[in-house]
Amino acid sequence: MYAVRRGAEYNPTRLTLARKRRGLSISALAERVGLSRRSIFNYERGRSVPGDHTLATIAQTLGFPITFFFGNDIEELSPDAVSFRAMSKMTAAQRDMALAEGALALLIDSWIDERFELPPVDLPDLSHETDPETAAIALRRYWGCGEWPIRNMVHLLESKGVRVFSLSVQSREVDAFSMWKDSTPYVFLNTQKSAERSRFDAAHELGHLVLHQHAIGRGRSLEQEANAFASAFLMPRASVLAYARRTYTVATLIQLKKIWGVSVTALAHRLHALGLLSDWQYRRLWMDIAAKRYNVKEPDPAPRETSQVFEKVFRALGEEGITKAHVAADLGIPEEELDQLVFGLVFTQVGGMARVIDSGTRSNKHHLRVVK
Repeated sequence: MYAVRRGAEYNPTRLTLARKRRGLSISALAERVGLSRRSIFNYERGRSVPGDHTLATIAQTLGFPITFFFGNDIEELSPDAVSFRAMSKMTAAQRDMALAEGALALLIDSWIDERFELPPVDLPDLSHETDPETAAIALRRYWGCGEWPIRNMVHLLESKGVRVFSLSVQSREVDAFSMWKDSTPYVFLNTQKSAERSRFDAAHELGHLVLHQHAIGRGRSLEQEANAFASAFLMPRASVLAYARRTYTVATLIQLKKIWGVSVTALAHRLHALGLLSDWQYRRLWMDIAAKRYNVKEPDPAPRETSQVFEKVFRALGEEGITKAHVAADLGIPEEELDQLVFGLVFTQVGGMARVIDSGTRSNKHHLRVVK
């Protein structure tokens, strides 16, 4: 029999989620486990319940613990509610894999939220702004950032109540995505990219969160607005003008990009947008950048940013003897899924036997303070 919580019943929505997380169609899963397509279809629709041996085979094939397939419903994320960066590069299967990963992140976030006091959400609605540059200036003023470079985008977002997760290696085709869920903003970042490009993705998704919360659909114009917002937010006009040069070379860009933590391509684009590069100069720089393949591999890369919230959470859990394996088991998900979503951070166990916190009996939450 299944080693599951007392009273738990098989939940077909969890089978659908696990299948999509692995990028498999119903037919592909059926073939791998030696069942008919109709059988898998019926299992996912709740028309029939798989037997012990069948469910064990399905779980092993999908790489999920059997316990995952029991418990409460897991809501599937709708593509219409999610802002995908560069969605045109993704197949439907890749999109579904990312959405399933997002659903698992919500499980982790709920688990943490029950045990820790996380920073409150502090994102203004800037949808009334018609110009992304003006919106970026307004947000910097609202947050008191002035014209200073943003030291760490992930830390900044977390300090404002944004839940930031990392995407798995299997989601390498997904640059980033964001969404609002129950008044909480979420951002998912591809950590396979350079730190500079990941920072820009974070600012891009921030643009979606403050500009397009009420938008219907995700068109090209919204992506362009988010790009313009990210460029202005990371590289404020006054700050860039203060470092203006009479001439710009690729070597100059490599030196200057460190000020704002952006890529050479993003900086070149910003300089051109601010009129510091003519069309001809911009094209020449792009040719030089492409010739050196700096548009593919970032020169002199910055250190990768990671989560401050997860680091503090894991430290607090470790002090109570709680391991990653116990958290994953409590959630019913593979340890690898937990690893991939939390920037690969690990737990540190501090003496004694590990135990899992029962949120129902905990009277006080840990209070986390996140700095920018």
